[in-house]
Order: sequence, then C-alpha cells, then structure tokens
Amino acid sequence: MKKIILFIIVSLVIFSCNKTSETAPTETPTTDAKPKTLVMVAYPSDTAQLNNMITLNATAAYLLKSDVKANSTGYITKMTIKLADLVGKGSVLFGLQTKEARALGNTINKLDKSFRFNGATTVTSPATGYVAMLNHQIGDYVQDGEVLATITDASSFGFVVDVPYEYLQIIKSKGSLPITLPDNTVLQGRIAKVMPSVDAISQTVKVLLQVPNNNIPENLIGTISFSKTSAYGLSVPKMAVLSDETQSSFWVMKLINDTTAVKTDITKGVETDKYIQIKSGTLTTKDRVIVSGNFGLSDTATVKIQKP
Repeated sequence: MKKIILFIIVSLVIFSCNKTSETAPTETPTTDAKPKTLVMVAYPSDTAQLNNMITLNATAAYLLKSDVKANSTGYITKMTIKLADLVGKGSVLFGLQTKEARALGNTINKLDKSFRFNGATTVTSPATGYVAMLNHQIGDYVQDGEVLATITDASSFGFVVDVPYEYLQIIKSKGSLPITLPDNTVLQGRIAKVMPSVDAISQTVKVLLQVPNNNIPENLIGTISFSKTSAYGLSVPKMAVLSDETQSSFWVMKLINDTTAVKTDITKGVETDKYIQIKSGTLTTKDRVIVSGNFGLSDTATVKIQKP
C-alpha cells in the first residue's frame, strides 16, 4: 500500500515539473544595435582661392537731360523729330513764327511778292542724345521759354550704383567693373563719377559707371560684382559646416572610421557660396567630412556612407 501511495506522489511531482517547463517563456537575446544614418562625404581642400564676392544692382540712367525751349512766342510751324529719335547737338528741331511776324509777313508779301518775308525762327538741339519727351505738335501756340521737348544727354549716360561707403575705396581702386545685364550681356563700365554725398539712411554713395550706350534703355537694372576679400588655405564645402541657433559656434562632422562620425569644432574664415575657409580646427586634407545627412547628428553618431 505504501508503495502505491509513493508512486502516486512521485508521478504528480514529475507531471507538475513538466507542465511548468512547457509554459515558461523562452528568453530571446536582445541587441543594442544603433540605427545608421545615410551620409555623403567630401575631403577638405587646400588649393581653392576663396573670394568673398559682393554683388550690387546698377541702374541705367542719364544724369543730364536738356530741355528744348521756345525762343519766341508764336506758332510751331515745323517739327523734325519724333519720340526716341537720336539727334545731334545743333540740329534743327522746331520752326516758330510769331503772330505779329505772320501778320506782317502776309501784308508785306501782298505788297511785294519778291520780298518773301515770313518771320520764322528755328529751335536747335542743345545736346546730342535721344528725344525723351515731346510736349507740342505743329500748329500749337507757345510762349517764349516754354519747354517744347526734352533731350537726354548721351555723354551723361551710364549705370548708377548705390555703393555702401565701406566698399567705396575698393570700388575706386578697381577703375572699371563688368556690368552684367539681364540677358547675360557683359559691359565694361568705367568709373566716371563719385557723387560727393552719402544717403543719410542707407549710408551709400552713388557711383556712375560709364559704358557705350548701344541703345540701352533707361532704368534697365544690371549687376556688378567685386571681391571684398580673398584668401587661401584649408576649406570645406559650405554644406559641411553646422552651427548653433545663435550662429556663435561652428563645427563639422568628421569620420574617424567608415561608420562613426565625431563633432569637430572649427573657426570660420572667408565664406563663398560654395566653400568656407577653416581658420582653426583639427582637420586635414585626408579627413572625410559629412556634406549630406549631417544635420542633427550627435557626437560619435553611427553612419553609413552613401555612394554618389
């Protein structure tokens, strides 16, 4: 009897152990693998010349416009010009006849037709240029000194540039500057005049660059570019440089191996639209810096180099 009871107890213990082992969860190994950020890299250069370029607008203008005025009171009997015509200095533009001369001339001509008196006077152009404005037509009655037309003085044509005073000496030292028009035509502008006043608000000085006219319309806007500073030395692509919110500290992400990037502090120098000079920082031309995918990366970030 004792043997039967012992057998039953042993059987219950074995059954209980087997059930517990079957229901116990199995442990799976976990890994702490960090996600890899896809990046593109480039090498610093020590052969590039960095020019800090300044670009300013240049507006085509005639600084001098001459008014053509009537030299007597009377009727306009002749007009030889139209708007936009090119006229030379001394060219006859208008013919005038006074009311008295017209009446006296008709009376004299009736008495003696061979006399041929008409009392007409002529008005000539005071300058060489284009007809910018016409105020009258044939038959109009005008007063002495009244403006009949306006002639742009071709000798005063050029591009006016508002130059910040801090760049004035740089402009003066160059003597001439290329002017790029909207159609990509480039004209060489000679520095002809520097106005003797500074705008009180913008602190700019007007500079006249003279160019051959070539039928350039007034108020056409072109651009001039000149180098503020030039520098040689180690430089990296502009996209490689990161900064904090206050733009007070700068750094690049440098690869120490094929999968790890570290934050490397730098000091910026001359900056162009493509490159930034590195004045200080632990970089060499053999280092690889991240130029794409670097935004938001932490120090010692795990990365994966993406082939271009």
